[in-house]
Amino acid sequence: MEEKGEKRPHSCFLQNRSQAAVTGVCDVLSFDENQVIMDTDLGLATLKGKNLHVSRLTLEKGEVDIEGQIDSLIYSPNDAYRKSAQTFLSRLFG
Repeated sequence: MEEKGEKRPHSCFLQNRSQAAVTGVCDVLSFDENQVIMDTDLGLATLKGKNLHVSRLTLEKGEVDIEGQIDSLIYSPNDAYRKSAQTFLSRLFG
């Protein structure tokens, strides 16, 4: 297990807009056939497209492989997500 505060190397390899290999993923927050939202140390990564399928997920290594028609990959800050998760956990265990 990685120590808290240690960042994983992050990369995204996109091949022919039909396959994506993403590393440095902390968690997959949601996925369906139109989008996959992943939490990384560098922000939320949202992959959008059609007929998306998570073909491999290894959170211990932080690796995700996605297949389908990939239309976009968007990064956004993950501060709001992390704060809401902390608030929820503090309410749950507080």
